[in-house]
Amino acid sequence: MLWTRWLVLLLCWGATSGEQQPDERDRAPAELRADSRRQRSPPPVEPLDFGFVPAAVYDTHAYYEPGAVGILFHMVHAFLYAVQPNSFPKDLIVKVIQQNMGGIKIEEWRKPENVVLLLKWIHYEAGFLICGTIGILIVVLTPIVGMCFCACRCCENCGGEMHQRQRKNADCQRGFYTASLVATSSFIVVGVLIAYAANHNVSTQIKSTRRLINTNMRDMKTFANNTPAQIEYLTAQYTTAKNKVLSELDNIGPLLGGRIHSQLEKEVVPSLDTALRMAGAMRETKEALENVSSSLEVLQEGTGKLQARLTGERASLSNTLSDPACTNGAVSHTCNTIRSTLSQLGISADFSKLRDVSHALDNVDTVLKTDLTNIVQKGYSSFNDTPRLVKEQTKNIVSGVKGMLDKIGTEINGFSKMFPVEASLANFTIFLNQGQKNIESYYPQIDQMDFYRWIGCVAMLCMVVLVLAFNILGLLCGSCGYDKQATPTTRGCLSNTGGNLLMAGVGFSFIFAWVLMAMVTTLFIVGGNVEKLVCEPLANRQLFKIIDTPFLVHPAKKNFLPGMLFQNPNIDLTLGSMYRDCFENNGLYHALQLETMFNINSFLNRTVYNNDLAKVFESVQVDLQDITLLEQAGRDNLINFANSGIGQIDYEAYLAEVNKGVTLVDLLSFSTDLEAQADQLPRGALENALKGHASSIRQIHREQVVPMEQAMSTLSQSIKQLQRMSSDLPVKVTNILSAIDAAEYLIINNASHVVKQETKGYVQSLVGYFKQYTEWVKNSLTAEVAQCKPISNIVDSMEIVACSFIADSVNTFWFGLGGCCILLIPSIIFSVKLAKYYRRMDTEDVFEE
Repeated sequence: MLWTRWLVLLLCWGATSGEQQPDERDRAPAELRADSRRQRSPPPVEPLDFGFVPAAVYDTHAYYEPGAVGILFHMVHAFLYAVQPNSFPKDLIVKVIQQNMGGIKIEEWRKPENVVLLLKWIHYEAGFLICGTIGILIVVLTPIVGMCFCACRCCENCGGEMHQRQRKNADCQRGFYTASLVATSSFIVVGVLIAYAANHNVSTQIKSTRRLINTNMRDMKTFANNTPAQIEYLTAQYTTAKNKVLSELDNIGPLLGGRIHSQLEKEVVPSLDTALRMAGAMRETKEALENVSSSLEVLQEGTGKLQARLTGERASLSNTLSDPACTNGAVSHTCNTIRSTLSQLGISADFSKLRDVSHALDNVDTVLKTDLTNIVQKGYSSFNDTPRLVKEQTKNIVSGVKGMLDKIGTEINGFSKMFPVEASLANFTIFLNQGQKNIESYYPQIDQMDFYRWIGCVAMLCMVVLVLAFNILGLLCGSCGYDKQATPTTRGCLSNTGGNLLMAGVGFSFIFAWVLMAMVTTLFIVGGNVEKLVCEPLANRQLFKIIDTPFLVHPAKKNFLPGMLFQNPNIDLTLGSMYRDCFENNGLYHALQLETMFNINSFLNRTVYNNDLAKVFESVQVDLQDITLLEQAGRDNLINFANSGIGQIDYEAYLAEVNKGVTLVDLLSFSTDLEAQADQLPRGALENALKGHASSIRQIHREQVVPMEQAMSTLSQSIKQLQRMSSDLPVKVTNILSAIDAAEYLIINNASHVVKQETKGYVQSLVGYFKQYTEWVKNSLTAEVAQCKPISNIVDSMEIVACSFIADSVNTFWFGLGGCCILLIPSIIFSVKLAKYYRRMDTEDVFEE
């Protein structure tokens, strides 16, 4: 079993990488703010592609299809099931083995428990015992009966008297005996053919055994030659995980710093955004104040001019209406109507009473001399510089970690080389080559032994064939030479020869039957029990359950296989489990449960997942106190803006005047109505004068009212904008400064918690890559490295050779030959009876009339 030890050794390195890493510790909640805590989920780990382990291709197909002879095998199996229908006695065999491990002693069998076991065994073997007893009786009685039969016939008894009595049904009896002997001989021929086919199948399949041996040896060599490449591939793939980790370390600034930045920006960026929006509001406020100032100036100036023109136009229109033509009865009503509307030609809004906004505008101009936007952008830049700070402050730590990773790779390669894998496999290959040569050296002897076996079996069949020859020749001669007209004493020579040949067949039957039955009985007992106790339980794996029974071999040794391989019988490794794993083409590491032989956790803790690496990352300190979100100038700028005076503007007074409109009446509507009333007057100077006044009013609206309305619209929008801006302005500024203070407090006081949390997540992502590697190694060792299909193929090949090639053929041989032996008994009887009708008698019955 030296080679099995080498196989165990060559894979023991894999135990160092096949164990899962210790479970990750629960992530502690990091305090992001003084009044809140939140749990961060671990970042997703990018899956690594380790490729495919070089696969071994095995040639052996441990499957046997017997073909046409399989029908005979099924017949034999059915016969054996009829003889032995009991299920496999697993418990009985285990008890027998356990109670007789110290050797079988006669006095031990007198114990009651052993007597019970013996009775159970006899009950199980009852079918074989009965059939074996019948066979032995035939073996013993056949020569005795034969000798008695010969002596009896020599004394002219038992049909030895050469006298045949005349019977009316003589022809019927002769026909019956002839037909019975023909049928019996036919069945004997079938039995001979079955036995010969089985005999020939053994020789044929022995040659196929060489193919199985060669393919199994070739698979074992493939197994041995391919394993070093697989091991080398596993160790080489550490570089994949290592390079990924190195890439992550080279980008620690964007990765770790970016994650710290992302965690803090939830509080920092909104506060800076509000300050930036306030800077924009300052500029908008200045524009609004400028619009108010310019619009107010335009409106105040325009109001005076508009008032003067409207007053002049009202006086002129009043003089026109004083024309004598308006005294005419038909015209006076229209003139009076127009005269009543003259009071509407006046201004509505009085902007002269509104205070200007120059003071607030001056204050805002002073505030805007400080570029708040630039100050806020500096805060953004300072905060966005977090990845660079992290990279600079962790430079020494990253270089130390890289050195550790190189050391880990060296330890993995060194550990894999601690065991002489290639030398062991080379020795194993030499062992296989030498073993194959030794097996092949026995081929000539096996062929010779098979030839002798074939000759012996054919010789036994020839004994039956000899009897068949006498029977067939006797039937042919007797039937052809028989003459119904001839009397028993006058029968012809050919008929007499047929009778003598039949009696010769009877004599050879007595000579050979007991020898053949002795061979059949022996082969039946041995082959039948091999089929029921070995082949059937091996096919359904019940035999493994016996071998794997705990404490079967020794009361202190639980399992047989690990005790033999590892000198540790307490390992939960069974032959059945090993066979199943190898049958599924899993790795030898998993099949032999090598993880129980090596301390994987200690190696992982010492290499891939070690405390030194964890301590290095725990020592990561990132100082973010240099980050300034808003300089003092920016704070003063915000406070000055809040105190700029835009809140003291009388917005209600402005809105009240703006909402009044420029004039008391719409001048366009007034001029239109004036023209309509002028059209009602008779044509003349009065009509033309009124239309001239309407045109003048339209000109006033176009030249003065429209610009003032535009100025009023601008004033209204600007006032409303300023009103919205000034609403709770000090409170807004206070909130902005409070948010920035809170963000700076978070950075200065709570950044260490964020750094620890994000560093832990970053380390876990790095460890995740190594965990992927170790998981991949374990899965590869379980299913892809040193796939032990050749081992299960060897077991299956042994089952095919021992059971399908040999046992089934041997059982089929005795089944056919045994049938022939049984049929020789009726053959003897029918031959003796029929010979009386073919042989020439010395005397006969004479009837006188």
